[in-house]
Amino acid sequence: MKKTPLNQIHENLGAKMVEFAGYQMPVQYFGVKEEHMAVRENVGVFDVSHMGQFKVTGSDSQALIQNLISNDVSKLKVGQAQYSCLTNEKGGIIDDLIVYKLAQNDFMLVVNASRIDVDWDWISKHNNFDDCQLENISEQTALIAVQGPNSTKALQNLTPVELNEIPFYQFKQGNFAGIDDVIISATGYTGSGGFELYLPAEHAEKVWQAIFDSAEAFNILPCGLAARDTLRLEKAYCLYGNDINEETTPLEAGLGWVTKLHTNFTGKEVIELQKNKGVTRKLIGFKMTERGIPRKGYEIFNEKEEKIGEVTSGTQSPILNEGIGLGYVKKEFTAPGTTIWLKIRNKNVGAKIVKTPFV
Repeated sequence: MKKTPLNQIHENLGAKMVEFAGYQMPVQYFGVKEEHMAVRENVGVFDVSHMGQFKVTGSDSQALIQNLISNDVSKLKVGQAQYSCLTNEKGGIIDDLIVYKLAQNDFMLVVNASRIDVDWDWISKHNNFDDCQLENISEQTALIAVQGPNSTKALQNLTPVELNEIPFYQFKQGNFAGIDDVIISATGYTGSGGFELYLPAEHAEKVWQAIFDSAEAFNILPCGLAARDTLRLEKAYCLYGNDINEETTPLEAGLGWVTKLHTNFTGKEVIELQKNKGVTRKLIGFKMTERGIPRKGYEIFNEKEEKIGEVTSGTQSPILNEGIGLGYVKKEFTAPGTTIWLKIRNKNVGAKIVKTPFV
């Protein structure tokens, strides 16, 4: 099992550790609800160094990326980031990722930990360009996410970079906690604002400690994967392996907004046909109307007790104190307000389809 550069710190803090995507990761420190509310109302810190990073450089770097992802990378300016899908020939999602434009012919792709090897092999296989170099920098890179409404105040005295001048999905490179060329990105997976810090792995412990020393007055908390999951689910952000995979297309997953059919990417023809004919199923959000916590794999039924879909993600929302979830259902049952039933322990439990995000 792999360990992140911050593993010893998590052990020292008494975190509950679990295996996730081949890494030993902290699932929680103090409790999911406390960590969740710290991010929603204050500031929390996540070690997400298990994520993968690829450098793509050379005069053909943009051409390679454009051939493989669903969004339009040509719209990116230096200092901007873009969410997108890496798609296969069937239009399925190999991974969802973020593209960073570091310089004119210099990009960084940030991919899911569980997909590092798959993504690397796929991108390498399709790199038939004369001037496009690939480098997997995942092992050398640490990633610390500082999330929550007080993130800017908590971090500002650690960097000369004006944090409040970085718009959402943009970034700057600069000195942070005495380390040069840190990528300070106004991105995250919580929906509560904040930053993601990309830095050399050998400086991870120093930067982590500097963040906690600097933000001590804010009662800053370390947060684990469990809170990261409840936070992203309240915002209806997709989780790879749950809500999206190689058998789901961006249109089915509600990711048409990052699917630009005027570009030529792998699987475009399939997705274009699907757009013209319409999808047969769609990812929806729902709230429980009866007592019960939805979980991945629960079957979804209509009023005639016919199976119409399956839950892909579910939890008890700490903010709403209700069961919420995502799942795929047949297209005729996707309208908000539609009543559905989940099979929980051989009992049908009521729920209602709602517009997302949940909070």
